[in-house]
Amino acid sequence: MSIKVLVVDDEQSISTLLEYNLKQAGFDVITASDGEEGKEKAISEKPDFIILDLMMPKLDGMEVCKQLRQLKISTPILMLTAKDDEFDKVLGLELGADDYMTKPFSPREVVARVKAILRRTQHEVKSSLSAEPKDFIQVGDVKVFPEQYEAYFQDRLLELTPKEFELLHYLMKNKGRVMTRDQLLSSVWNYDFAGDTRIVDVHISHLREKIEQNTKKPTYIKTIRGLGYKFEEPKRS
Repeated sequence: MSIKVLVVDDEQSISTLLEYNLKQAGFDVITASDGEEGKEKAISEKPDFIILDLMMPKLDGMEVCKQLRQLKISTPILMLTAKDDEFDKVLGLELGADDYMTKPFSPREVVARVKAILRRTQHEVKSSLSAEPKDFIQVGDVKVFPEQYEAYFQDRLLELTPKEFELLHYLMKNKGRVMTRDQLLSSVWNYDFAGDTRIVDVHISHLREKIEQNTKKPTYIKTIRGLGYKFEEPKRS
């Protein structure tokens, strides 16, 4: 089955360029020229991946991303923008985007990013439709099933973006070890995000909201001042 990519961009030249390069790479491609149309197609066409421009008429990319995540649509999202602005980058990730690129960009790099994210998600999604979960990692009340791409807290299925799941899984695999932000960027994001360590902090914050009883006094994901983060077994009182 072909992988379907939705490209949402109001600049026809960029949309055409991306469509051509993605088709050359073997993807099926559908396009939308504004945020409203993009949201509708994300719901109706059920794409496997979404490339979403930030600045668009009707609904901007941030709002589209936010509304799709509110609808529990966890399709990976790569955001594109002409703004090279750290605030925009962090805000986009806070709203649920999985990755972020600034214009101008190389179409080949966009295709490479799409492939990299899909490699981390596609086989896990497929396997979740088959066998009962067997192999898992458990720390306290947090349980991760890597092959099923599922995570639970107190036996409740967590709604995680692909990147949140990857980060949680990696931290749990390295329970008790201090992981620096640079280590997490290298291992979870798989390419150079040097200087963008706030991306890690944003995702850590998201995870804490989902598995910590008190985010201001976390028992699972501990901040190690000046170093990074450590995943721990919570102490039972």
